[in-house]
Amino acid sequence: MRSVLIFLSASLLSGLSCSVGLAERPHVLFIMADDMGWKDLHCQGNEVLRTPNIDALAQSGVRFDNAYAASTVCSPTRAALMTGLAPARLHITQHGADGKQFWPEDRLIQPPSTKHELPHETTTMAERLKAAGYATGFFGKWHLGGDKRYWPTEHGFDVNIGGCGLGGPPTYFDPYRIPALPPRKEGEYLSDRLADETIDFMRREKDQPMFVCLWTYNPHYPFEAPEDLIEHYKGKEGPGLKNPIYGGQIEATDRAVGRVLRELDSLGISDETLVVFTSDNGGWSGATDNRPLRKGKGYLFEGGLRVPLIVRWPGVTEAATVNETPVISMDLTATVLDAAGVGLAGDESLDGETLQPLFSGGNLQRDALYFHYPHFAFHKDNRPGSVIRSGQYKLILRHDDDSIELYDLENDLSEKNDLAGVHPEVTKDLKARLIQWLETTGAGIPKKRSK
Repeated sequence: MRSVLIFLSASLLSGLSCSVGLAERPHVLFIMADDMGWKDLHCQGNEVLRTPNIDALAQSGVRFDNAYAASTVCSPTRAALMTGLAPARLHITQHGADGKQFWPEDRLIQPPSTKHELPHETTTMAERLKAAGYATGFFGKWHLGGDKRYWPTEHGFDVNIGGCGLGGPPTYFDPYRIPALPPRKEGEYLSDRLADETIDFMRREKDQPMFVCLWTYNPHYPFEAPEDLIEHYKGKEGPGLKNPIYGGQIEATDRAVGRVLRELDSLGISDETLVVFTSDNGGWSGATDNRPLRKGKGYLFEGGLRVPLIVRWPGVTEAATVNETPVISMDLTATVLDAAGVGLAGDESLDGETLQPLFSGGNLQRDALYFHYPHFAFHKDNRPGSVIRSGQYKLILRHDDDSIELYDLENDLSEKNDLAGVHPEVTKDLKARLIQWLETTGAGIPKKRSK
């Protein structure tokens, strides 16, 4: 079996003293929404929601229709993006500190221990880029450690506005009561404030390469939005919209993204900026309509894992294209480092591949994606498990009873038909590969509870 670690191309493995000059390195604007579902954008087929700015970004770049978050909950994906390593390898596999608040009383298994702070032993994307001459700014949700010792400025960011241990804001209206975001104007909306802070940073630092993370709190709970946006969605409930407030949150996110993208134009650096837009996990099915995908946040079905992804890399990506290649969060880490010409030192490696070959009609080197969520989510309704997706097939290994499910995603996107008994050879092969990956990464596995 080939190594499960995916290495960057040989040209990137020469360490941080790479050949790309500072003037040739693109700025990087990395935007990530929180809990935004695969169908929460108009360009993804939602006929109700208004997302003109993100839709325009898709028209000027590549939209990935088979994009996956590294996890079905937030913190593991955030850690994976920052490091380029799979959550299973990092042992950051739960959204925050795991504990009794997540555990059903009648559970058959006990979840493994998990870290909830990003260790300093890891090397982050921000640290690599800062060492290569980038100005680094973080704006929004971090959720990788409540202690200030683990906040963004301790992991390579020059500036941190909003990043702390909170999984969601106490409120979206100033005063926000977010430790890393002082109040400014009472009643101001959080996404607008974060856009302002991002724009101010770009104006100050535009003369050197910039790595800017705008990781919005929206559309995560609590459900609050500007009243004028909520009003637009009243009476439009139905397919594509469960709640007018959620619609307002999505549009508020799009509005903030649009302001930041327009600032790139105003500064004259749009053609010099790699822009990434994605989400940290699938949409929570209590707030949004994930159909045709099954379930949502906290589940290992497609609704919990599949997310929007748009990449615009001027001079590299082709406008208004859709790519169907399955890709995962760690690929974005590899892509950003590739764009910046920043390599890895020594025998370091990542669990992702740069997406650049896809932009020129090529293919990625791997043959599978892997996921590991051995916990109970906040809703306590999921079953802990692990996943392999290879080609058209997706296999789920359930850790409570060691059962297997097999789905053909090309012909059954909604995962209605379990084919494990229909294709025993495929099932056997995928299960063996998944178990090998779990062993290689040292993934934490739940233990059976004694009766």
